[in-house]
Amino acid sequence: MATLKAPIDDIKYLINEFLETDELSNIPTFSEMTTDLTDAIFEQAGKVSETLLFPLNKAGDEQGCTYHDGVVTTPDGFKEAYQEMTASGWGNLTCDPKYGGQGLPHYIANAVDEMLISSNMSFTMYMGLTIGAYNAIEKFAHEDLKEKFLSNMVSGQWSGTMCLTEPQCGTDLGLIRTKAVPQSEGNYHLSGSKIFISAGEHNLTENIIHLVLARTPDAPSGIKGISLFLVPKFNVHDDGTLAELNGVFCSGIEHKMGINASSTCSIEFDNAKGFLVGELNKGMKAMFVMMNSARLHVGIQGLAIAQASYCSAKDYAKERLQGRALSGAKYPEQAADPLIVHPDIRRMLMTMKAYTEGARALSSWLSYKLDLSQHADNKQQRQEADELVSLLTPVFKSFLTDIGETVTSLGIQVYGGHGYIRENGMEQYLRDARISKIYEGANGIQALDLVGRKLPEQMGKYLRHFFHPISNFLEQYANDKPLTAYILPLQKSFSRLQQATLFIAQKGLSDPDEAASAASDYLNMFGLVALGYMWAKMAEQITYRKGEMSADFYDAKLKTGLFYMQRLLPQTGSLLSNILAGCNSTMSLKEEQF
Repeated sequence: MATLKAPIDDIKYLINEFLETDELSNIPTFSEMTTDLTDAIFEQAGKVSETLLFPLNKAGDEQGCTYHDGVVTTPDGFKEAYQEMTASGWGNLTCDPKYGGQGLPHYIANAVDEMLISSNMSFTMYMGLTIGAYNAIEKFAHEDLKEKFLSNMVSGQWSGTMCLTEPQCGTDLGLIRTKAVPQSEGNYHLSGSKIFISAGEHNLTENIIHLVLARTPDAPSGIKGISLFLVPKFNVHDDGTLAELNGVFCSGIEHKMGINASSTCSIEFDNAKGFLVGELNKGMKAMFVMMNSARLHVGIQGLAIAQASYCSAKDYAKERLQGRALSGAKYPEQAADPLIVHPDIRRMLMTMKAYTEGARALSSWLSYKLDLSQHADNKQQRQEADELVSLLTPVFKSFLTDIGETVTSLGIQVYGGHGYIRENGMEQYLRDARISKIYEGANGIQALDLVGRKLPEQMGKYLRHFFHPISNFLEQYANDKPLTAYILPLQKSFSRLQQATLFIAQKGLSDPDEAASAASDYLNMFGLVALGYMWAKMAEQITYRKGEMSADFYDAKLKTGLFYMQRLLPQTGSLLSNILAGCNSTMSLKEEQF
């Protein structure tokens, strides 16, 4: 059976030793983040993950959600767990205390989210969608809407969704047809169909707040005519109590490959009462706040599901007896040696561990940059951090979800035939991980966003926030012998990334198809270098600024990082070859030849 142990020591190391959080120490909420407090949060989150949510994961996958006449019921135990989780405040860690949230930093909350997601990805989606909706409403909605809806969303009494996709359009939201007709009272009546709506209908909360993209009758065509509307499942009286059912109906749920315990709904709006969020025809600006939040969350899903798979594979490899070590029996008193003595098993486990721990470091580092972008005293520092987060969001979402698929597939391989069958739970991780590469903008779209929008932004200004720190780091430790094994591979791969960046920038002007054909390889190269930078920084921290972890912990960390530098980071070489080869082979066939 699958097992789970929250990576509390690794998280404590990253938060307490790896991150340099002095820039926010003068902010009251952040100054309260003492080691004792954060360690207690992580310990409790680990306990909740292992004892409350993880036992529901496999059963929830097997039972799934059920649909009958517009009503969706979640698997057994989900409602009780949801009530316990929201009552304990696990669903509102970063929300403003003004609305009942805890106001914690993202670098704390996202570490908690990883543990919760790793234990039960489907369950956490109900809470995660609400936070995304909260973010958009809190930033763009009129104060009246905030006062009316946010407190109940923060408490978990109401949940939230985002309704973008329609049967005829996915990524190309300029094609949406849902209509919003203005009313004399100042609200709108919305009519249309939305599909693939995560948590669109369920029995966990008394009300569901939908954020819906639609267009008014006189709106400009395409993306410029889209507005964002708040549409509750039940209308709400001025005093906050629930009124009649709004014109919102769930017409069915999807039967999916994975995340079966998360309800993915088709939603019909029939003259449903809605309220404008933000400016008319500026809906994408408001929605992108929610989407970017969701993209970071999905990246953490990739990390979390990788961690869950690694945890089980590691335990299984230590316990499963199979064959003898090539160098001689390691456990002669037993009938056979455990799987972990075999080099190929160790290669797979090392790959899983190196990707997962590197991704966790990137998550902590980028989460802290997100906090800087929102709270730093210095305006320039906020802007630079915001531009860095904007640059890395598509990399984070795409590369970490690729890692999720890679690691969960390796987890099955470690188990062998016992991983392929259903009863051990390993194949569920791969099925659950697979959606993360698709929703919130498929990974190919993320690559196009990186190449087509983020790189050329302000003549490469965003890129400099990532490139310059790496250049400075490499220069600082260029002649440092203890770090040579980390610096030289990073230097070589970073040089390849710079070469690829120049190539894509030139091709973007002369042949957009050629630049686009290289986008996915370029993003993966970017992700590999980002993790290499994290591993090099961890090696520097351990070598020169050791904290309070055990010597064995640091030794394992350094050896895992060395494996990444020697075995995984060099993949940038083949990616560069692909990029420089251009798109002639990709685009050579005529449409009718496919």
